[in-house]
Amino acid sequence: MWAPDIYEGSPTLVAAFFSIAPKISIFANMLRVSIHSFYGTTLQQIFFLRSIAPMILGALAAMAQTKVKRPLAHSSVGHVGYLRTGLSCGTMGGIQSLLIGIFIHVSMTINASAIVLALRQTRVKYIADLGAPAGTNPISAIIFSITMFPYAGIPPLAGFRSKFYLFSAALGCGAYLLALMGVVTSVIGRWAAGRLPESVWGTDRRQFSVHRTRSLPNKLRHGWERMLRKVLKGLTFT
Repeated sequence: MWAPDIYEGSPTLVAAFFSIAPKISIFANMLRVSIHSFYGTTLQQIFFLRSIAPMILGALAAMAQTKVKRPLAHSSVGHVGYLRTGLSCGTMGGIQSLLIGIFIHVSMTINASAIVLALRQTRVKYIADLGAPAGTNPISAIIFSITMFPYAGIPPLAGFRSKFYLFSAALGCGAYLLALMGVVTSVIGRWAAGRLPESVWGTDRRQFSVHRTRSLPNKLRHGWERMLRKVLKGLTFT
């Protein structure tokens, strides 16, 4: 449970890097081990259990958070379980769904971290503070809402397609319980992630003055450039 504290206490760029780079390296090494070694029933059952636990933990823990970055941290924990679903199958379809899921998760994380970085520059820290951009800068509120829809798994966006491929692979290899738990936790996670855009457009919102040091497009471009430089630099040394 250290991930939310790291996300909250670290700069957004550092949190995004630790959300992306370790997943890529760990799953790449696990794929090499699974392909070039014996993948038996016992190892598959261990992967099943280690896939279900992060799903449940990430979905339930995100429901009680009040800050913007902490639900993203729990969502990252839950995505570890979803991605491990493809690895648990031990089939080519599972590996393909895993690679697609990693690519989509990296894209969503970079996008969400860039928009959070832009919002942090306008003093938005708590979920209840998200109503301020809707009153002062509607464009930022719209972009933030669109960014969070894939995290919530709204069809037919990328987040939904990623989970669809992973759960289809689980059904294809006979892991019906794993697919069922994935669907249930995805529904719970959809509610938790949906709280963020709901707070933007809800009626109960905090109102305070927002300092505009840059226009929103410049903020987003600046955030995306810094995010990509950080991630690429880290992947180079990994």
